Parts: sequence; structure tokens; C-alpha cells
Amino acid sequence: MDLSYSAEDDTLIGRLDAFARGKLLAGDIALEGRDEPPRDFCELIANAGWFRYLVPKAQGGVFDDVCCYPACLIRERFAMASSFASAVFGVQGLGSFPIVRAGSDALRRRYLPAMAAGERLGAFAVTEREAGSDVLGIQTEAKRRGDHYVLNGAKAFISNAGLADSYVVIARTGEGRSPRSLSAFVVDAETPGFRLGRAMEIIAFDVLGELVFEDCAVPEANRLGREGDGFALTMETLNLYRPTVGAHAVGLAEAAFEAARVWAVGREQFGRPIGKFQSIGFKLADMASEIAAARLMVYRAAKARDEEAPEAVLWASMAKLYATEAAQRVIDEAVQIHGGWGLSKELPLERYYREVRALRVYEGTSEIQKLIIANQLLGKGAD
Repeated sequence: MDLSYSAEDDTLIGRLDAFARGKLLAGDIALEGRDEPPRDFCELIANAGWFRYLVPKAQGGVFDDVCCYPACLIRERFAMASSFASAVFGVQGLGSFPIVRAGSDALRRRYLPAMAAGERLGAFAVTEREAGSDVLGIQTEAKRRGDHYVLNGAKAFISNAGLADSYVVIARTGEGRSPRSLSAFVVDAETPGFRLGRAMEIIAFDVLGELVFEDCAVPEANRLGREGDGFALTMETLNLYRPTVGAHAVGLAEAAFEAARVWAVGREQFGRPIGKFQSIGFKLADMASEIAAARLMVYRAAKARDEEAPEAVLWASMAKLYATEAAQRVIDEAVQIHGGWGLSKELPLERYYREVRALRVYEGTSEIQKLIIANQLLGKGAD
């Protein structure tokens, strides 16, 4: 498997770097302290055409099918300038891929071209207050009534809550803890019986909130796939986007590393740059090595997924686990190298420190990734 950049990759990275420096960096700084949902910031990403990488060419996308590898390149470069941009891009993918994979032709025509153009933002609603890692513990119900399903329940910690125009909602249509007890539905934000709950201020770079369903009638035509396909569709979606979370972590770690490297060269103590002290030089050496290893794991996982390799699930979890944990270590050391300045809001280090922590939790905690890895190694499957 060739993990080197192709000429096409270099062109894409050049475009990404120009966009990140020219548009994202200043916009991201301005996000701090804003109260209203930053839809204008999302429009920057949409107008540049980046959401087109998240849907197939037939619905306005770039490639014939949704590919993990270019999504990883995009999230890595986005995260170097703006964690929010990377998060919005990733959530748009989570909200569109289930429609790509399991939507009817009518649903694909209705939603995907608008999502590719950024005219419609999506979200993925799985998590509940009592069902995070335990997807089979979901309590939100969808009961069939004629040609509709009526949803009742609530979701928590949902990214893009209030920003999204539509939500892919995983709800219970059967009894017990069987994977066949869950189904997936597309719920438009304006659907009667659906409302936003309270905003959840957890992390710096995302828009999180609760979703509430009270006798929310959703047409049967908005079901994705067959009744009972919800769990499998959730796992397929997460396995596609977990490597991109690792790519986000790599980009954030790169930004912190570069800040620490520049600081080590320019900051003088005891009559010389602090980078001349072996203790600081060794930190930088370890940081650079961890970033390089994490990047290779992410690219390996992405290509395994795109090539439909049998070990794709294993690599997706290993990449997500290693990259997010490594980014936490790298950013912690970057703060340490900066000393007291690393804790100051005058520099971005303290923001990186806040932002990286969430990556070890969402789309499967580090502990869940270890369970998946162990099960794959022992031949028990990812479920």
C-alpha cells in the first residue's frame, strides 16, 4: 500500500493550505465568544466546494463514491487552522453518508445535492443521556402508524444541533438489545414534534445540543434502508469517519508542534534559546515522531477503508485511538514548552488543549476503540 502523496494529493493540499490561511484562520479566532450559531462560517466551507467531497459525483460530489482518504487530508489541514471547520466538515459527512449508503433514490435526490453545495447542513443523532458507547441502549422510539413513524425520546451531545437542517436519527423500532432493534430516519429540522433542547457547552470548537422528539411524525419514506438496519448503518458510518477524527487530531497536534518549535527557537532563557536545552529538544523530537506515526496510521486506515480491505475496521479504530491519544500528549508538551505563556489566552495553546480533549471521547471513546481492536484481533468482529 503506497502511503506517499500523489501529484493529485499535493495539488489538493496546496488548495487546502491556501484556503486555511486565507479564510479559516481569521474566522476561527473570531468564533471565540460568539453566541449565535456560526452559519456564516459554514458558508465559507460550502462556497469553496469542500462539502462536495462528502457525497458521490452523481449527487454533485467529486468522486464516484465517498472516499475516506481525501476526507482525512481535508480534516488534517482544516484542523491546523480551525478545529471548528474540521468538526463541521466531519459532521456534515456523518449526516450525509447514511443517506448515501441507505437512502432511496428519492431521498438521495432530495438531500445530497443540497448537502454537497452546503445549502443544507446535516447531523448524526445517535447519542442519548443514558446511551453513549452502548448504542443498543438507545431508548428513543419510532412506532409505525400507517405510512408514518412517530418518534418519542431525546438525543444528547449532538453536533450541529441548531445548525443542521436535517438529522439522521437512530431510534428503536424493535424490542430487546438485538442489533435488528434499531432503525435510521431522516428528520427535517422543521418537522412538527421536533425541537431543540438545551445547548450543551462542552467543547470549544463545536455546536452541541439536545434534540427532543414529542410525537414527531416522520414519513416511512424517510427511513434509511429496511427496518432494523439502523445499528449496522451506524457502525458503517462510524468506521468511515473514525480515521478522519484521527486526521483532525494530527492537524491539531501539528499546529501545536509548530507553535512550540517556533517558541523554542525564539524564546531565550539563561542566555540562549530554550531549544538549545536538551530537555526541550528531546520533547520536540518525541512530538515530531508521534505526529509522523499518527499520520501514517490515519492514512493507512483511510486507504484500507477505500480499498475495502478486510482489516479496515481494525485500522480505523487503531488510527482513531493512537492519533487522538498522541495529539493529547503532543499538545500537553507544547503547553509545557511555552511555560506560563502556554496557559495564556494571548496564544492559541490553551485553546488547543481544550479542543483536543474531546477527540478521545466522541465517535467512540479510546476505551471503546481498544475493545474493537481486541475483538478484531481475537476474531470476534467489531460488534
